[in-house]
Amino acid sequence: MPRHLHNAPSLDQRPTHTVEDYLMTMQVMERDYGEIVAARLAEMMDVAPATVAMTLKRMERDNWITGTGRKAVHLTATGRQAAYSVTRRHMLTEWLLLRVLKVPLPQIHDEAHGIEHVISPSLEERLIEILDNPPVCPHGNPLPGFEHVVRDWVPLTEFTGGETAIIRRIHEFAEENHDLLIFLIENGALPGAKMEVLDILPFNHTLTIEIENKPVTLGFAVARYIFAERLAPQA
Repeated sequence: MPRHLHNAPSLDQRPTHTVEDYLMTMQVMERDYGEIVAARLAEMMDVAPATVAMTLKRMERDNWITGTGRKAVHLTATGRQAAYSVTRRHMLTEWLLLRVLKVPLPQIHDEAHGIEHVISPSLEERLIEILDNPPVCPHGNPLPGFEHVVRDWVPLTEFTGGETAIIRRIHEFAEENHDLLIFLIENGALPGAKMEVLDILPFNHTLTIEIENKPVTLGFAVARYIFAERLAPQA
């Protein structure tokens, strides 16, 4: 059994589905930004700030988080373990839906949300085996414990004109936007695609990349959630 599953909670020991949804989003925030801001959490969860405040109080009562009432909150050790568990189950489910059930890529994120909460530790172990322990999800985001894999991938907003790269990752926060995923798929802007930066226009906050001889224009608000691996300049 993989080391991280030895202490995996059973189904009846897990947080509620709602709390698991919060934990998964909070884990991404803490991983990438170092803190969890309640106002940003309300935006990502698409609920009222008052709803977030009440949920956070219950989560602190149950020892999933600390710091309620301050600007930022943090996961406890127990909360982080639960967050890693649901995140891993979600990403493994995405691979199952894509590879085995042939569910289209734009749908797997939402479909996985309906399944991740009921996967048992033994089924999770089996998924890891049959999927060959993937380090990233189909969108290129790291499973817990594999954060080092994506360390050298940078957002498109950090590139300069003329640079070439391989798109590697569509951030979790961009996965939530179904229309955006459709746009990226239609334009080939997916993990594994080779691209070149054509233009960067700070005055209107857009950049244009080229994929398979086709220009694709993205706003900075979207481009910061798409990560790529730089290619060495050709001699």
